[in-house]
Amino acid sequence: MSTARKPIAVGAFSTLLVFTLFAGDFWRNLLSWYGWGVIALGLVVGSVVLLVRIRPPLLWRRLPVTLALFLLLATLSIAWSDYPGASALGVFLQWVTTITALFLALCLEWPQLLRALSHAFRWILGLSLAFEFIVAAFIRHPVLPFWTDYGTEKVPQAFYWSRGLLFHGGQIQGIQGNSNLLAMVALLALVVFGIQFADGVVRRGSGIAWLVVAALTLVLTRSATVIITAVFTLVVLLFALWMRRVRPDRRRPVYLTMLASVVLGVAAVWVFSGQLLKLLGKSEDLTGRLDIWHSVTALAVQRPVFGWGWVSYWAPWVEPFKTLAVRKGVVYLQAHNAWLDVWLQLGVVGLVVFILLVATTLTRSWFFAVDRPRVAVSDTLPYRALTLLPLLLIAALIAQSAAESRMLVEAGWMLLVVVSVKTKRAAP
Repeated sequence: MSTARKPIAVGAFSTLLVFTLFAGDFWRNLLSWYGWGVIALGLVVGSVVLLVRIRPPLLWRRLPVTLALFLLLATLSIAWSDYPGASALGVFLQWVTTITALFLALCLEWPQLLRALSHAFRWILGLSLAFEFIVAAFIRHPVLPFWTDYGTEKVPQAFYWSRGLLFHGGQIQGIQGNSNLLAMVALLALVVFGIQFADGVVRRGSGIAWLVVAALTLVLTRSATVIITAVFTLVVLLFALWMRRVRPDRRRPVYLTMLASVVLGVAAVWVFSGQLLKLLGKSEDLTGRLDIWHSVTALAVQRPVFGWGWVSYWAPWVEPFKTLAVRKGVVYLQAHNAWLDVWLQLGVVGLVVFILLVATTLTRSWFFAVDRPRVAVSDTLPYRALTLLPLLLIAALIAQSAAESRMLVEAGWMLLVVVSVKTKRAAP
């Protein structure tokens, strides 16, 4: 391959990789788990090959220690796991996802990563709206995933790829077959497209058009979880922009305001939880999440220190996951809370390591966003919107983690690893 074509090939591969991590259910619904497995294997092999060929500069002391500790603990947990076979599979998937994330973190600069995210999100949003339009306009009935036999019994609503609700105002599910996953992509797309628009790296008309598409998709998903995530991410953005306007020696009032906002926000949620749930169209049990949390907590306290063993996605063919979270005929494969999931699988020790991983990543992302770029003794360079990217990505992941465990698998884990590694490498 010629030198001129290498960046194009790497960019195309990166886009396909990000697309697959965010829209893995698209491949599974379209081509079956076996088809997805072939694509995933090809992407992992491609990531390793490109890492070897590009040979990005790598200093081990510039890699996050907490990330290494978490992966080490998850791997060692196979030894005490109550389901060692499932744990071995889960650890394998965790490592291969980490390898693809390391390719993105080490081989792409921030502008290239932003471009890969942008292209992947455009494909997901565009295909999702086209898919929902075809189902609603021409097929006119709910569509199930291909290659799956659900028998003759009534199929739960959660199993449908699309329910054909586009002309009824949603909830659309897109090519991922899940309104929450599609909504999260739409929110992250708003972040990515907004940064590109603010930095002037896309044409004005194109930038506005894709911002509208992302906003429309977010509205049509009607995802309460992501609405709350969007509000939290917006608040973080506003504080970061405020901090940029304040001299470094006068930032204490901003931090005090942030602390007061957190306390008031928690108090408001506690006092007005009933009204907020009604406003968001949620039941008092948070669409079954409270029952799942109670079941997970009851199981976690039986092995509180090191947990039951890492498994990533819950394995529905082994105990205790066969019946741990069942609602309306659907066996759920996550705790719907990343922190509870880590406690269940790796105990308090794993939870402490995971909290440190997220906290250190958030801290580095915060200062990467609010401090001026420095290439000399003085820091007089202008701010760029691009430096807000890691902060807004990790903020969205943290907010989502309260109601979903997606931070631990596929795209969520990829983003956490990428932001953690890249901010560590950029730290002074």
